[in-house]
Amino acid sequence: MRLTVFTLFVTDQDQALRFFVDQLGFVVAEDNRMGDYRWLLVRPAGATDIGINLERARTAEQLALVGRQGGGSPLFGLTTDDCRRDFQAMKARGVVFEGEPESLPHGTGVLLQDVYGNKLYLNQD
Repeated sequence: MRLTVFTLFVTDQDQALRFFVDQLGFVVAEDNRMGDYRWLLVRPAGATDIGINLERARTAEQLALVGRQGGGSPLFGLTTDDCRRDFQAMKARGVVFEGEPESLPHGTGVLLQDVYGNKLYLNQD
């Protein structure tokens, strides 16, 4: 068994797409419209086994989760081979970070926020 798709509720799929592609460097894996529904899947460049479904929040329950899906903790982590390099590149593209990369026993990492305020963790093992 393996994880293949993770759903992230957003209010504007195009805005979320720009963040993940233009600011984080992800690629579009799928972008299909089925009537008024849009299946929009992004993934890190080079990854083939995992994707994030940027799902437009439609119900009050889903809308309440936008920007809060991690409950104040990182929603997910992104592993890199050079945290400081990627931090500088993403920061130059407008990504909001919560401080500078720190070296800890488990690796070097830093928290960042997506366009809605969800926390994500950039980590180098």
